[in-house]
Amino acid sequence: MAFWNRKKGNPNQAGEAELDLSRLPKHIGIIMDGNGRWARKRGLPRTAGHAAGAETFRTIAYHCRDLGIPYLTVYAFSTENWKRPAEEVSAIMDLLRKYLLEALAKMEKDGFRIRFLGDITALPPELRDLCLETLETGSHVDAKYQINVCLNYGGRDEIIRAAKAWAKDVADGRVQAEDLTEADFSRYLDSRGVPDPDLVIRPSGELRLSNFLPWQSAYAEFYFTDVLWPDFSPQVLNQAIADFQRRQRRFGGI
Repeated sequence: MAFWNRKKGNPNQAGEAELDLSRLPKHIGIIMDGNGRWARKRGLPRTAGHAAGAETFRTIAYHCRDLGIPYLTVYAFSTENWKRPAEEVSAIMDLLRKYLLEALAKMEKDGFRIRFLGDITALPPELRDLCLETLETGSHVDAKYQINVCLNYGGRDEIIRAAKAWAKDVADGRVQAEDLTEADFSRYLDSRGVPDPDLVIRPSGELRLSNFLPWQSAYAEFYFTDVLWPDFSPQVLNQAIADFQRRQRRFGGI
């Protein structure tokens, strides 16, 4: 099945959780974790886990679209992931290349736009050029849904790069240091123009953020599950959204 070739369906058919479609999160962030453990449990190489996880990403992206969630951000490759074995890193890059090529052919038809968060200048040249082509193509697509792919991304790295850009503007006289606000600084982040995530989901049983959108997730609701990412399903996503809808968000108020 091609990456961007799934038909629309009734979103509530995919899960048992009863969702209030008028109170859906506008932006969901997902830390796609557990591919390696999923493969190890089955006696498979870690690369098989990443391949299975990529299929899950496809399924969840379409489910978010079918529900009507405008923004989905996924943690695909972190600044720390370069420490992994070269064979595994190469396999991940090959998967990214494969799915971006398919996305280029399908994004307009399927109503998606893709954006990248992170420093893509450090990627292999072919993949970097493909990312730039994807961005250019997406800029001409009238899409209601946007997928943000965190690629060579680290939250601290993002903030440092933003701070350097802001400091340069101060030095060049374009902005005044004493006028800086949170909204102003947000415009220097990779995520500028994207609303902060309402819900951040981490599968695999780990209970940490792992440098994923630390600035943007200041008031996000968190949902953790022991399900490994390749086994993550629309039903599990529905459960996370239903849990989100039961919470009262006060943003520091009463």
